[in-house]
Amino acid sequence: MKDTSDILKQVRRIEIKTRGLSNDIFAGHYHSAFRGRGVAFSEVREYRVGDDVRDIDWNVTARTHKPHIKVYEEERELTMMLVVDVSGSGEFGSADKEKREVMTEIAAVLAFSAAQNNDKVGCLLFSDRIEKFIPPKKGRSHILQIIRTLLDYEPESKATSLEVPLKYLTGALKKRCTTFLLSDFCNEGATAEEWASLEKSLKIASGKHDIVAVRVFDKRDAELPDVGLVEMVDAESGRKVWVDTSSAEVRNHYASAWSEDRQRVNSLMDKARVDHTDISTEEDYVKQLIKLFARR
Repeated sequence: MKDTSDILKQVRRIEIKTRGLSNDIFAGHYHSAFRGRGVAFSEVREYRVGDDVRDIDWNVTARTHKPHIKVYEEERELTMMLVVDVSGSGEFGSADKEKREVMTEIAAVLAFSAAQNNDKVGCLLFSDRIEKFIPPKKGRSHILQIIRTLLDYEPESKATSLEVPLKYLTGALKKRCTTFLLSDFCNEGATAEEWASLEKSLKIASGKHDIVAVRVFDKRDAELPDVGLVEMVDAESGRKVWVDTSSAEVRNHYASAWSEDRQRVNSLMDKARVDHTDISTEEDYVKQLIKLFARR
């Protein structure tokens, strides 16, 4: 278990950084990219030339002897779910930050952006099982609770199953919500049947909820440096293997396998009509999220 005072300092640091980003950059983008469920009645006012006659309130018109119409406004309130991968592979990072740290910061920015629009925010942590569910609520203290949980939570499992959170979303959450799926989407070694099952679950979930996928990766996920013979450990299975990184053939095979897996995941998202983006642990996630919001 991590030291409580250290966790509180981390929470405060992330709040200061990400709340500023959401205030200065994301509020307007978020509002335009994620619309409300529809329109809600606001008020009644006198009819003006050019108003739609279908909006006339006949009861008020009869009572006042003057034509009045119903005025509607966009029903803005949304529910945002942050679905975050806490499996073992997220603990890897070759630069200043691990993948899980970057996911936490992105989740915080999104949460504060939602708060700017008075939306509820919930959080679902997963590995190859549902690790923790925090029901959607409003307020700064609730968001800080989510950030602290993301920083401090120790998962029961190191493995990953992308189907687990998708099926949970479909079955447990009755109302449509905007869902950000934050993961490194490591799915190497999956069989054709497993890919087909994942595609089916993703299509069902995206039919019910507005899902946006954010893939966080490290440069060493994509390519190996030439550093000779090294022992590598699978963070999820614990399996160890010696790899000769001085071999160009080995390095090319490694990069090719990652590229193929990435393309397969992107194809999966496109088929399910899920907006998605890739973010490196070394790059500015602000720019990538703005591009993502602009495409919606």
